[in-house]
Amino acid sequence: MESAPAIFAGTVFALFGAALLLWTGVRVAHREPVAQGVSPVASATLAALAGSGALLLGVWCFTRL
Repeated sequence: MESAPAIFAGTVFALFGAALLLWTGVRVAHREPVAQGVSPVASATLAALAGSGALLLGVWCFTRL
């Protein structure tokens, strides 16, 4: 029962990170802006870092089980 919060948090972080990486990849592939009014390279890099960080945090939560 104590592992339920870790499973929930890991799932949320992993899904968010994967979705953010997928969305960023699709936007970059179609040469569309990731964020309005920001450098395309900077916004894609920051979004990719945030998505990777969330995905890694989700994996870390799963290793704590």
